[in-house]
Amino acid sequence: MATGQKLMRAIRVFEFGGPEVLKLQSDVAIPIPKDHQVLIKVQGCGINPVDTYIRSGTYSRKPLLPYTPGLDVAGIIEAVGESVSAFKKGDRVFTTSTISGGYAEYALAAHHTVYALPEKLDFKQGAAIGIPYFTAYRALLHSARVKAGESVLVHGASGGVGIAACQIARAYGLKVWGTAGTEEGQKIVLQNGAHEVFNHKDANYIDKIKKSVVVGSRGPIEINPRDTMAKESSIIGVALYSSTEEEFQQFAAALQAGMEVGWLRPVIGPQYPLEKVAQAHEDIIHSSGATGKMILLLN
Repeated sequence: MATGQKLMRAIRVFEFGGPEVLKLQSDVAIPIPKDHQVLIKVQGCGINPVDTYIRSGTYSRKPLLPYTPGLDVAGIIEAVGESVSAFKKGDRVFTTSTISGGYAEYALAAHHTVYALPEKLDFKQGAAIGIPYFTAYRALLHSARVKAGESVLVHGASGGVGIAACQIARAYGLKVWGTAGTEEGQKIVLQNGAHEVFNHKDANYIDKIKKSVVVGSRGPIEINPRDTMAKESSIIGVALYSSTEEEFQQFAAALQAGMEVGWLRPVIGPQYPLEKVAQAHEDIIHSSGATGKMILLLN
């Protein structure tokens, strides 16, 4: 390591596996931004289910080992590459991706994955925007092509993506139905755009619901294709990172408007320090009911 190299604390993964492979190190070199890159002093990082899939080695995309997890960060621009003109040191920002990983005190990101964070939102809320809101927007407006006046069911609506979907759907004039597994979760869903909420642990809740859109998946489901024919149903898969750079900019413009107007209001759930990240990975998969967006706190 070069003399005088600045160091930071960061989570490193040297092998794929369970939460125990998440190792906190205090001697990780702070990256230096090149050309179209920016360096962000991370204040918070969103913890997403996909982080656990990548860590376990079961996800379709496997990073080169060792790596630092984390895509959604919010923080302050520390330095910019020579070709960056849209941002300067001191700017408040959030990201939809990182190059060096967000579970760290500093994170490197390509400038086109970085967006201004309005003053009315704090850094915890900024860390909750990335994957949840961009995924929900792509699912509803881009893929499902929802229209005002239609009905939408958000299953598991009390988590990060679910709350985002409820807020977006309500803002775009849809009748919003949500489900949650706890009383607290149901209350949060109603407070964030849903007209009605159902407890998905009730045996007969499905009988009350007629239309649905599912964002995200925790496991398999059996479908008889013949049933989709009679109802002329559509099944649409959504992969956020299939979006083009232009589509990301379109999504960002709509979501930035939501921040300005006030309907985009991330709800923060459990918060963890860097030392407790393994517990966070356990909780995001095995908790009994989500209540807001899970956040990793830094600095």
